[in-house]
Formats: sequence, structure tokens, C-alpha cells
Amino acid sequence: MREPRSIHGRMLALSVATTLVALPVAGFAIGGVLERFVTHGVDERLSDRLQLLGAVVRGDGTVDRTLLARAEVTAAFERGGVWTIDAPDGAFGSAMLPIAIAPPGDPRLGPGPRRERDAGMPFDTELADGTAMHGLMTVRQSSAGPVRLGVAVPRATIERPLRGALLPLLATLAIVALLLAVATLVQLRLGLRPLRVLRDRVAAVRSGAAGDVPEDQPEELRPLAVELNALVREQGAALATARGAAANLAHALKTPVATLALDLAGDPRGGQVARIDATIRHHLSRARGGVVDRRAATALQPAVEALVGVVAALHRGRGVTVAAEVPDATVAIDAADLDELVGNLIDNAARHARSSVMVAAERVGGFIELRVTDDGPGIPAADRARATDPGVRLDERGDGHGFGLTIVRDLAALYGGRLTLNEADGGGLVAAVTLPVSAAG
Repeated sequence: MREPRSIHGRMLALSVATTLVALPVAGFAIGGVLERFVTHGVDERLSDRLQLLGAVVRGDGTVDRTLLARAEVTAAFERGGVWTIDAPDGAFGSAMLPIAIAPPGDPRLGPGPRRERDAGMPFDTELADGTAMHGLMTVRQSSAGPVRLGVAVPRATIERPLRGALLPLLATLAIVALLLAVATLVQLRLGLRPLRVLRDRVAAVRSGAAGDVPEDQPEELRPLAVELNALVREQGAALATARGAAANLAHALKTPVATLALDLAGDPRGGQVARIDATIRHHLSRARGGVVDRRAATALQPAVEALVGVVAALHRGRGVTVAAEVPDATVAIDAADLDELVGNLIDNAARHARSSVMVAAERVGGFIELRVTDDGPGIPAADRARATDPGVRLDERGDGHGFGLTIVRDLAALYGGRLTLNEADGGGLVAAVTLPVSAAG
């Protein structure tokens, strides 16, 4: 059996297993105590009857028949009780109990105080009609030989009160099990509340609503909170370093690009230089601010069609066709970020495709799933995870730098989406990225 994946499920399963084991054990233990208690009470009454029966045996081993016939002796064995006297001068009794005479010197018959010997030795047997009996026996020594005395009552005398107590016992155990279940659920609810609070706080840190995780946690969670805060600080420092490097690079390129734009004034290529300048300024601005505009709304279809036209023109000499079937939708991504994300995907597919690239999109919940499929060699499953690592080039041919898929992955994650790589039907690669749908659109 597979153990539950959640801590709540594991603790609940452990509690249920413990209860299922403990309650039957407790039931058997309580039943055993009740049986010993009832049996002890029956044995005390039988001991009194055994002593009363022993009073009719004389020292010479004969039985005082006159005393035996008295009502108080026989009346003690009414309501199902039986008795036996096996003396040298004959056997007497309401029924002959098939019990063996203990041999002389049996430790159960002596040595010891006379009171203990007279109390009798318990036994269980059956009558000739099959009735189960429980009783006491003792052996007295006389000048004529041993005298066996036995008294017994039906076993039902013990079992009847036990059965009567069984139903209340089972009902009590069921109530205890219910109370334990409720207590366990309450305990789990209260005990795991700090984990839920910590989870909500981590989610707040991830969304930017909080800066750290409170370290005032239970002892078991405090080290985790401390480590999470250390991780947040390290990630913040690494992000600040990356932003600084991006800002420095964008700032260093800004002036040369502006100069190039002046030199190409009036030239048709000046439009592309202007686009490069706008992209640099956009990334410089974002590197300084470190945030994205969650209220951005960009029409997907015209942006994709424009990029398809640019990439198709760039790879026209290789005979690669680029087509798109994109619905009319608006995504919550800045226009410049969308151009960079989708442009990198399409350009990466066109550089590896043999003859065609297909761009398609569909609505999936609150996201648009954009798929770019090529008929190239694809990426082996074992290499897809590291294909999005910065600077990794699985194919050393061409002029790529290994940052295209990394940029797509990071931009998608920045807006709450994700990038996945899969094998296309018939070979090639399907790069699918989820883009959040704009509420304004």
C-alpha cells in the first residue's frame, strides 16, 4: 500500500491504524478482566458450597446422610448447580462430575494453609449431556482413604453476564473510537495550521506582497523559516546583480545605437535600428525597476503575424516556410516582452527546421497556449531540461548563442506562465509557452 503523500494524510492514516490496533486490544483486555472478575465471584460462591458440602464428611471417610438430607445443604445447589461426593463408602450427588482425583502430594492440594486447600481447585468439564460446567474440587484425606468433593455450575452462569456486558462494552469502544477520530482531526487541523500559514507567507513573498517569512514559528518550523529568508536574500542579491549587469549592458549599447540611428537617417534600415533602440530602452527601464506591468494588454495575433513575416524573410534563403494560425486574443504581457518571447521561439524553430515552422495557439483556462512546431531534428528527452539553461547550445552549428530559450523561459515565468518542450508528431520539436490572458482584453 502506498503511503499518503501529504503529512495530514500520513498522520491521519497512522492514527487510524493505531486506533484499529489499540481498540481491539483494549476490548480483549477489558473482556479478560471482566471474565476473571465474574469467574472469581462464581468461584467464591462455589467455595462456600464446597465447604458446606465438606461438613457432611466424617473423619473416617463416611458421609453423614442425615446431615446431607437437610434442606440447607441441597438448597445451596438449586438453579442448575451440581455436586458430587466420592467417598470410600459410596458416591453421592446430584450428578457425577467427571473429574480426576488429584494424586497425593499434588502442590495444588498442599502443603499450604488449610483454608486454601478447602477453597478448592477450579476445573472445567462437561456432563454426559454435553453441558459445559465450571466448578471447584478438593480431596480430603480420611482414615478410610481419600474423599473427593466437587461442586459446579453451568458455564453459562459465567458467560451470560459477560454477554450482557459485551454490548455496552462495544458501544463504549465505538464512542471512544469516534471521540478519538474527532480529536485526531482537531489535532491535525490545529497542529498543521502553522504549515498553512507558512505556505501562505511564502506565496506572498513569491508574489511580491511580502518581503520575508516571519521567523516567529514553532520550534520545528523556525529553521525552515530562517533558511527560506536566507534563500530570499540570496535570490534578491543575485537578481540585483543580474539587473545591474543588464542595465549596464543596455546603457553601454544605448549611445552606439543612437549614433547609428543618426547615421542611417532616411535609410530604410533605420526602422530596424529604431526598433533595436526601443528594445534597449525597454530593458534598461525594466532592469532599473525590476518589475513587470501586470496590467499590460497586447493583441496576440498582429504581434505574431509581424514576427512571422520578419523571421520568414530572414530565413527565406534556406527555403523554410513560416505559417501561423493564432486566434484574436489579448494577453497580459508588455508588447516588447511579447515580441522578444515569441520572436525567440519562432527564430529558434526556423534555425533548426528543415522546411517548415507552424505557429498555433488556443485558449486553456486563463492562459493562451502558444505552440511553435518545427520539422527539424528535435531535442532528445534527456537534453530538454538543460536546453533552457543560459548559454547551452545543443547544436554548435549556426550563429546562435544559447540564450533564446532561456529568455523565453524567464519571460514566461515572469508573467506567471511556463515553457515546455516536447517531441512533434513525425519528428521535430514543439515549444509550448503559456501566456496569461488579459482581463482588459
